[in-house]
Amino acid sequence: MSNYRTHIVSTLSEIGQQAWDALLASQDNPNPFLSWAFLHALHASGSAAPETGWQPQYIVLYQGERLAAALPLYVKDHSYGEYVFDWAWADAYRRHGLPYYPKLLAAIPFTPVAGPRLLATDAAARAALVEVLVATQESAGVSSTHVLFPPEEQARQLREAGFMLRSGVQFHWLNGGYASFDAFLATLEQKKRKNIRAERRKVREAGVTLRRVRGRDAVDADWVLFNRCYRRTYQAHHSTPYLNLDFFRRIGDTMPDNILLVIASRAGRDIAASLVIHNERTLFGRYWGELEHVPCLHFEAAYYQPLEFCIEQGIAVFEGGAQGEHKMARGFLPTRTWSAHWLAHPSFADAVERFLERERDGIDDYLDELNERSPFRPG
Repeated sequence: MSNYRTHIVSTLSEIGQQAWDALLASQDNPNPFLSWAFLHALHASGSAAPETGWQPQYIVLYQGERLAAALPLYVKDHSYGEYVFDWAWADAYRRHGLPYYPKLLAAIPFTPVAGPRLLATDAAARAALVEVLVATQESAGVSSTHVLFPPEEQARQLREAGFMLRSGVQFHWLNGGYASFDAFLATLEQKKRKNIRAERRKVREAGVTLRRVRGRDAVDADWVLFNRCYRRTYQAHHSTPYLNLDFFRRIGDTMPDNILLVIASRAGRDIAASLVIHNERTLFGRYWGELEHVPCLHFEAAYYQPLEFCIEQGIAVFEGGAQGEHKMARGFLPTRTWSAHWLAHPSFADAVERFLERERDGIDDYLDELNERSPFRPG
């Protein structure tokens, strides 16, 4: 540790975009959600800010003047926007008269996407970062620390530092080098192929047309429309949207090459939109909303149009987002995700560890079952 200077920063402006993105570029399989532009947009727009219960407390390590390691870390006073659910743990603390909040959370707010969390230039810097995290959580007086969606090797490194591991399941589509969407459909079982074609036909017969707008071509009216659709759909589910128009405008301005909008229209009116984020290798399904309901339009705008885009652009993986067995019928396959958890209270830590052991067996069985239900034709 003597080679590193440690800082806790409350704003990415203290680090600077050039230093942050240079560190990110040195990681294995970084994704756009870890970029300075995306994280800063979350903070500056007020979407993930102290006022909404997200207090940035990033741990950063410098070696000389170089940023050697960093961890996107937040102090949280709730568990919203995380997608690895610990509400039952919080309730158990409450029933025993113990505070569960504040807690520490290492994650990308509102984004259940796997990727490096322990950002470091080399193994020594990553080990030092873990040491600082352990010391921070032990001195901060928090109930717990949660590192969400790290890659498996980082999850196991955290386990060696005293964290408990938890598994989850997402569904990802893999590009088999398809020449066209029809070539992809030809690899599916007949019933699933027929259902997809029927869903797409229903959208066409409803008089809906779709257009894809690259981020660099989006105008402000597109972002205003998307925000309306996004908020309307949250309201229809009696939920409060996490993001706002300022956030969408910011990422539209600062990371246009990573953005694709799919906009649906009918009778001269824009009625729905989806937003996906991508790099050269992976496309990530993110946000969707509609102003009026059309059967199967969600599947067309949020799955089939992005799948066609992946095939056209040679993008290898489409990560469909959190949960959703229904994705398997559309060619997505199950994949395991990870999270790492540390609880300060010994008795609760023991109880959670026993729970996670039982849950892990259930996840293993669930993955085995899903893998037996492949949507693809044999061979």
